[in-house]
Amino acid sequence: MLQRKFDKIVRDYFPNALDTKDTSIRFMGRMQDEYKIDISKVLMATSLCSDDINAPSTTFFNVLFGPFIMGGLGGLPFAGKTGMTAFAHHIPDDGAALIFYGPHIGVTLEGDVGRMYRPRQEQPGNSCGALMLALSRFRENPDYEPVITEDDYQQKRLEASLLPYKEEILEARNQEVAITEATFKVIDEQIHKYLKSTAKEFKVNKVALLGGIIINTDYGLDDYFAVRTFEVMDMKALAS
Repeated sequence: MLQRKFDKIVRDYFPNALDTKDTSIRFMGRMQDEYKIDISKVLMATSLCSDDINAPSTTFFNVLFGPFIMGGLGGLPFAGKTGMTAFAHHIPDDGAALIFYGPHIGVTLEGDVGRMYRPRQEQPGNSCGALMLALSRFRENPDYEPVITEDDYQQKRLEASLLPYKEEILEARNQEVAITEATFKVIDEQIHKYLKSTAKEFKVNKVALLGGIIINTDYGLDDYFAVRTFEVMDMKALAS
């Protein structure tokens, strides 16, 4: 019953969202059937937020090798080129890779977005906390510009990466959704940049990219995933 209620609430904000288990099954099937990828030889990397609520609920984690973790606050691939290179060197011989990435956002049964009830907490809290903190700083000071420091590097780098979208976010009907969508664009751009710059390090031909937004629900219920991109990269072509 609760899952059906969440279905409606989630799809009010993300009409094409699937629950994470269906997402896993659907896209592993596509990798296997359309792209002839041997699922038993796939290493997965993730670029997801380090928030504990994103502890895997998808079938990917039960089937594929890994994950190699690239993401930090907000889901940005803070492992950078060095991380992407290391990932390239860990893929099984004659295998393939999947990079699963994107930000996350919570929803509640009351219809609040950017909030969720965490395990054994009676009051809702922010999700994604890092993105909602960035949003609060943008709201409080339209001229806000983060000062990147060693002791809060990831949060301030996340905020800096969102500055080009600040006006768009603040003018949006739903700012919580807008900052999450903007963060996906940042992550997607960085993943492609690091892949291109390290393409010669990959000894396999195919790297699948599945990017989108994780929608967190209540503890014990399925989360959802709103797909924003799925593609299989030809690494030989990318390296040429």
